[in-house]
Amino acid sequence: MRLQKFLALCGIGSRRACERLIAQGRIQVNGEPVTRPGTVMDPSRDRVTVEGRAVQPEAPVILAVNKPIGLLCTSRDPQGRSTVFEALRGRPSISGDPWPAGRLYTVGRLDADSEGLLLVTNDGELANRLMHPRHHVPRVYRVWIRGKASAEHLAQLKKGVEHDGERLRAEEIRVLGVRGETTCCRVVLREGRKRQIRRMFEVIGLPVTRLRRVGIGPLALGRLPTGGWRYLTPAEIRRLRSGP
Repeated sequence: MRLQKFLALCGIGSRRACERLIAQGRIQVNGEPVTRPGTVMDPSRDRVTVEGRAVQPEAPVILAVNKPIGLLCTSRDPQGRSTVFEALRGRPSISGDPWPAGRLYTVGRLDADSEGLLLVTNDGELANRLMHPRHHVPRVYRVWIRGKASAEHLAQLKKGVEHDGERLRAEEIRVLGVRGETTCCRVVLREGRKRQIRRMFEVIGLPVTRLRRVGIGPLALGRLPTGGWRYLTPAEIRRLRSGP
């Protein structure tokens, strides 16, 4: 097995992140530093350490979380702000399961002001497949904006707009409803630039007042309550691994 794949199975990070650790000389195999990504090792015989700490493949953990507004998608915040992990650690799932132990990280972040579907896992392989741009995994959002979105606005966002030197576009977008001065839209992205939806609507003069992610690939948020979490079913995991 290639060393970076083994490290990803151990929950160290995505394959790309593990390749960087190898190149930095932070990985040892049988006590010897390895700096060449792609090195082949035998999981049944070789001892792998990360900066001297032995690692073994973890049992895969994949959770769906309905992230509330106000929580950061990070394991630790230097400024002491609340994180998803702090809020949910020790809190049972809707089925009564305790929050799993071990190293977990989020797949595709939501900013503190956004809510909705978030995946939490120790499976670096799956995380890389879902996040890497070449796989074009769709992410679906409900977006509430101040103002009324015209057909011209929607066409502009599908074509793409410029913001801070980046080209930002929606794969799909349509209006779901209008109430007073608020419009609700369904937006589908296949790229994950920072605060992309908020920036796109800012360019056309329609500020976002609420943003909720409701789907990642074949997985939907469904009726998972705000702040709730659950384990994915084997069928859902197979669909996530096989494609969007």
